[in-house]
Amino acid sequence: MLTLGPLNDLEGVRHAFFGREGGVSTGLYASLNCGQGSKDDRANVDRNRARAMEMLDLPPDRLVTLYQIHSPEVVEVETPWADDARPRADALVTAKPGLALGVVTADCAPVLLADEEARVVGAAHAGWRGALDGVLEAVVAAMERLGARREAIVAGIGPCIGKPSYEVGPEFPAPFLAQDPSNEDFFLPAPREGRFLFDLKGYAVRRLARLGLRSVQALPCDTLVEEERFFSYRRACLRGEPDYGRLLSAIALIP
Repeated sequence: MLTLGPLNDLEGVRHAFFGREGGVSTGLYASLNCGQGSKDDRANVDRNRARAMEMLDLPPDRLVTLYQIHSPEVVEVETPWADDARPRADALVTAKPGLALGVVTADCAPVLLADEEARVVGAAHAGWRGALDGVLEAVVAAMERLGARREAIVAGIGPCIGKPSYEVGPEFPAPFLAQDPSNEDFFLPAPREGRFLFDLKGYAVRRLARLGLRSVQALPCDTLVEEERFFSYRRACLRGEPDYGRLLSAIALIP
């Protein structure tokens, strides 16, 4: 379980970026696989999610997650929903204490946000497509609708794929450069000719920083290369594995 200092320092806010250790799953999913969309035994996934909530000192039924679709869609949460009724979206916000807002990732960037003064928290799943399409701006705007002020919001980016590991094709930079020519900063030539290395974490940091938040920090992790600590979709693809585990990141207001 990892945390970020600026979020730790907030009164009445609890958060965690969970790694793959400490769960009950085996094989490809060893061990804290929290992905309901994986092919892991559902009972194991439920136990893993309950263990994560125990580490946050919250009841298992207070964890709220989404059916993630790589979109800029945001949902306001007032009460937990059934697992089979998860909204199709990629970010959540709440002003209700005792609810743990969770996102699951396996290379994409998990982003947790909080305004301790307004008592509003948010969580976002930011893959390249969601980040490009504005999920980070959307979650901050949704927090503001609940009374948060962006200049008071602290944001933390959890474990995601690192720039040296994220090779993309020759067509990939075009929409980023069309959006803003300065996004060239996030691409380097890859060892393979005609391909690039993309800095997802750096891109997310800049998008958040341009919103004028109080603080934006990111954990120095690379999910692809740190196999003992993290699940990775790309690592599974490179190995031809049929599935992969998902990491949980969660944030909650504490009564």
